[in-house]
Amino acid sequence: MAAIDKPTSFDIAALAGVSQPTVSRALRGDRTVSEATRLRIEAIARQLNYKVDRNASSLRGGQAKTLALLFFEDPLPDGSFINPFFLSMLGSILMRCAQKGYDLLTSFQQLSADWHKDYEDARKADGLILLGYGDWETYRSRLTDLVRQDTHFVRWGSVEPHGLGHVIGCDNLAGGRDVGRHLIERGRRRIAFVGDASNHYPEFRDRYRGLGEALAEAGIDADPALHVDSLSIEQGGYDATRALIARGAGFDAIFAASDLIALGAMRALGEAGLGIPGDVSVVGFDDIPAASSTRPPLTTVSQDYSRAGAALVDALVRRIAGETGENAMLPARLVVRASS
Repeated sequence: MAAIDKPTSFDIAALAGVSQPTVSRALRGDRTVSEATRLRIEAIARQLNYKVDRNASSLRGGQAKTLALLFFEDPLPDGSFINPFFLSMLGSILMRCAQKGYDLLTSFQQLSADWHKDYEDARKADGLILLGYGDWETYRSRLTDLVRQDTHFVRWGSVEPHGLGHVIGCDNLAGGRDVGRHLIERGRRRIAFVGDASNHYPEFRDRYRGLGEALAEAGIDADPALHVDSLSIEQGGYDATRALIARGAGFDAIFAASDLIALGAMRALGEAGLGIPGDVSVVGFDDIPAASSTRPPLTTVSQDYSRAGAALVDALVRRIAGETGENAMLPARLVVRASS
């Protein structure tokens, strides 16, 4: 048997010819696994020098009274960025955990790492709360593994009929529609969208779709030249807005897919000598703390992070207890300030 530097339960499953959940059940002494299978799995585990923490609870055992909060985000050079929206949600999650009698572990994760295996094998918590995801197409494969492992987890994200795992999210489509209607009511007709609206970022995609619905209602044709991709970071919004200006397509409003993008857009507009909102109205999404402190204060769509944090914890605790529940879509609320 070839040596494996850091064996996981997936490695044991492959060698034993069983599923990963069967390995987990066998190594914790679950009697639903036949003795022959259990002995074979234990023998392979010994040969691989696989260590099982017998003093900790498994993710599905519900005994540790600890939840794990994993942050993910778009990669930056120093790998340290966490969206301020998720930091705002943290207080609500901590409070709800305390009310439910759970401790909370927090960790920043890179999507390239095997975090989905590490938390299952190390048995650090009873379940996972996942915030952020960077590129959805990369994230999806990790979620598929969690579902296959039968891990208890809940995530914040786009609520779709056939999504993976239990999802709590915001009504991004309605939020985007409200932004479009607001800008149109202000007399804006050339509304640019700054943000990646592809399937790699489904929340941004839904916000863009909402804008498109508002434009269609008003009989305004959407101009593809007014859409520029951007990561959800300030520098991304700055660079995308400079590119938009360089195109010369002409625009009188910017709907930024996030507040961070909007902050960068406002800086680029200022450097170009364009007034806000006189020349260009700007609207963001998230209502991070900095949104009310910009000059002028930023119109944005508020996601109820207090309610969201509590809903995530409640949903996960129910799953740990063996209960089922429906995905939840929380309402979005337009907060009008001076930037529009």
